[in-house]
Amino acid sequence: MVTLSVVIPATDRRTTLERVVSAVHRAAPGPEEVIVIDEPADLGPAAARNLGARKATADVIVFVDADVEVHADAFARIREAFENNAELTAVFGSYDDDPGGRGVVSDFRNLLHHHVHHQGAGVATTFWAGLGAVRREAFLAVGGFDEHRYPLPSIEDIELGMRLHRHGGRIVLDPAIQGKHLKSWSFTGMTHTDLLRRGVPWLRLLLEQRAGSTALNLGWRQRIGTGGSVVLLAAIARRNFRLTAGVFALLLVLDRPFYRLLFRRRGGRQLAAGVPLLLVHRLISVAAVPVAVLSHLVRTRQSRPPDPAP
Repeated sequence: MVTLSVVIPATDRRTTLERVVSAVHRAAPGPEEVIVIDEPADLGPAAARNLGARKATADVIVFVDADVEVHADAFARIREAFENNAELTAVFGSYDDDPGGRGVVSDFRNLLHHHVHHQGAGVATTFWAGLGAVRREAFLAVGGFDEHRYPLPSIEDIELGMRLHRHGGRIVLDPAIQGKHLKSWSFTGMTHTDLLRRGVPWLRLLLEQRAGSTALNLGWRQRIGTGGSVVLLAAIARRNFRLTAGVFALLLVLDRPFYRLLFRRRGGRQLAAGVPLLLVHRLISVAAVPVAVLSHLVRTRQSRPPDPAP
């Protein structure tokens, strides 16, 4: 039987940690060991996960964030995935459709994550450390998370997944592996994370590796929706009501599955809030492009060797 070590980075002293650990222990069959990294306090999540991984002894390391309450069958599904596929390097899941955070922004952000991961189920080229598992040997072979480049919460899990993929690893997104996200989002926190912690670093990574991706929220549906959102904003600014109505209708049709999810889980109030929030989310993705390109150009210029003296 495949053995599991759960690693929970908790150096930020999340108040949800007790619920998270209790859920891990309630799951059946549970992991062989649970490692909580709660010190030193200045350790970022990438470094905390690396520290936990070095302490782990099981075949597979399961990373669980300190604000994700795993479902009772999560570890059974993870074991089954690795036992049924000897070539599997990593597998990750999704938030469930009943978020534990409070407010329309929290529900929007968490349900969007749930929706995107369900739309992207199957073979993946990235990784998610909120609830994701990787063979210990493969994790250590590629050097773990890049804790030096990502000392703060960012795209350290995405970068790890891309590195595993480049080394021939097989990664699968299985949205049936679920956990409840207990985090409450504010509008400011959401926009800051989407722009500076996720959007810009992710685009910079793609530019550096000269790689294209259609995974998760870089899929073609999301790209069309983002382009449509830019056109919609321009049409509103120019007071072109016919174009505004046409593009708005197109976006409603394109995003109908997500809006159905919002209405089914949280009702009409959440649906009404979800339409402008999704527009903002996409426009932040657009805003990340020039920032990432400029940052990439500056970094490239700084890394070039100086011109030889005449």
